[in-house]
Amino acid sequence: MINLAEKPTILGEKVILRPFTEEDIPYLEECLEDPEVIKLTGSSADLDRETFLNWYRTRNETNDRLDLAIVEQSQGVLVGEVVLNLYDEKNQSMNFRILIGPRGRNRGLGSEATRLVLDYVFNNTDLNQITLSVFDFNPRAKYVYEKIGFVVESIDEKDLEYEGEWIDSINMKLTREAWRSR
Repeated sequence: MINLAEKPTILGEKVILRPFTEEDIPYLEECLEDPEVIKLTGSSADLDRETFLNWYRTRNETNDRLDLAIVEQSQGVLVGEVVLNLYDEKNQSMNFRILIGPRGRNRGLGSEATRLVLDYVFNNTDLNQITLSVFDFNPRAKYVYEKIGFVVESIDEKDLEYEGEWIDSINMKLTREAWRSR
């Protein structure tokens, strides 16, 4: 069984990954209401404020997942989040997802945050692999994941309906061995 009760603070060159704070709330709302975030995550624009607040106020209390704020060092504000969830004990695996809001795009912050959290989990847990899914209409993210070392495992065809069109979901995997040998 994995225990992720202790939420680390991880320093990078451009970003800090850290537990969420109350001051992050307005920036999280900005991220989650952003049209590009809604599209690329397959989310809904209907954000129930009370559910949202309860969710983020409890992220630091979980022990079976890791949710961290991505804070741009130069501005000191939240620009997104990284999440490891869906622990699979049999395969010693977790799912990864990342969200970068409008303040953090196109500057390598997501790439650095991804590398930092993967390095943390492969050096501080017994996880053997990290999985993720990315929608086919997000080639930028797929490119970043492949550059980091993820490989395509399978494709879920027509997984998301977006504006009347069906979008495939690409399932990718990164093993501890591949991460260490890069």
